[in-house]
Amino acid sequence: MKVSIAYGGPASGKKRDWDQQVEFLREAEQMGVDIIWSAEAWGMDGVSTLAYLAAVTKNVQLGTGILQISARTPVMTAMTALSLAAISDDRFILGLGVSGPQVVEGLHGVRFKQPLTRLRETVDIVKQAFAGEKISYEGSHHVLPLPGGEGKALRLAQPANEQIPIWLATLGPKSLGYTGEVADGWVGTSFVPSASHATIGYIKAGAGGAGRDPNSLEYQAGGAVQFGEDIDELVAPRRSGVAFTLGAMGSSTANFYNDAYRRGGFEEEALEVQRLWISGDREKAAQLVPPELILQTNFLGSPVQVTQRVRSYREAGVTVLRVQPEGADAQERLDSLGGIVDIVRAVNREQGIL
Repeated sequence: MKVSIAYGGPASGKKRDWDQQVEFLREAEQMGVDIIWSAEAWGMDGVSTLAYLAAVTKNVQLGTGILQISARTPVMTAMTALSLAAISDDRFILGLGVSGPQVVEGLHGVRFKQPLTRLRETVDIVKQAFAGEKISYEGSHHVLPLPGGEGKALRLAQPANEQIPIWLATLGPKSLGYTGEVADGWVGTSFVPSASHATIGYIKAGAGGAGRDPNSLEYQAGGAVQFGEDIDELVAPRRSGVAFTLGAMGSSTANFYNDAYRRGGFEEEALEVQRLWISGDREKAAQLVPPELILQTNFLGSPVQVTQRVRSYREAGVTVLRVQPEGADAQERLDSLGGIVDIVRAVNREQGIL
């Protein structure tokens, strides 16, 4: 099992603290973190900061977790990926996702309809570019070259590189199955280890149906890390964040996170929290978030309790543990990160993995 961390996200860019972030991420590499992911929502973009990190790190893999496919044309996505692979000495992972209707339609002015079809077309075109082929495609969302104009099928000038891994951030059953068919890894969220059939199960079925070995993919999932003896004290601050995910990450009719948690065994609770959030009663929505949901999707408690949780992820099929180390300051966050890295190493040794 590998360890990954992420930076960026919706709140990124509010403070000019990039130097401090870089220092933390470089320390993370020294501790043995395997992958650093950039996050892209409505804060900092997922590319420019990663290019900077490529220059100040040496061994850690660098991935976009994730690039929103509606924010860029597929060919620009491929050009960016080829550039980052070259800059980083092939340490780059291309993470892609469809985002959600509020961001796609609100920020990018693109209709969210048929997100899986758009994802398929994007991956198809990106793979053409990676292979060094002349790019020609006829789909529902993308037609290249544009008909009736002066364009012609072009090949990128950058050298072909079919070794760039493509990881997909997917949550719906059909999109999870598609991930198994074509991707090198899964950028997972809303993962409940006691119900891995609700996410990883679909990916493995998709891989098997496409004649691929399900074990050839990487499966990433995880959550926040905080050590302590008082579980209630660790759970309480996270209620509002989970309520936001269940109620606000999407619309009332298209919330993939809520759907995934419902499939993971929290159907009644997820629906009620969503209803309360949308109705404006956010405090009550947060109060109704089940503690067990928070505990299963994070790494909270004593070292023994966190170790048990890590084992549950390993047994559920997770190969990359994404961790979000928490603490009052940078040093406490580093301490949390060091603690979980040591635990993962110990769990790996139980399997005979160095």
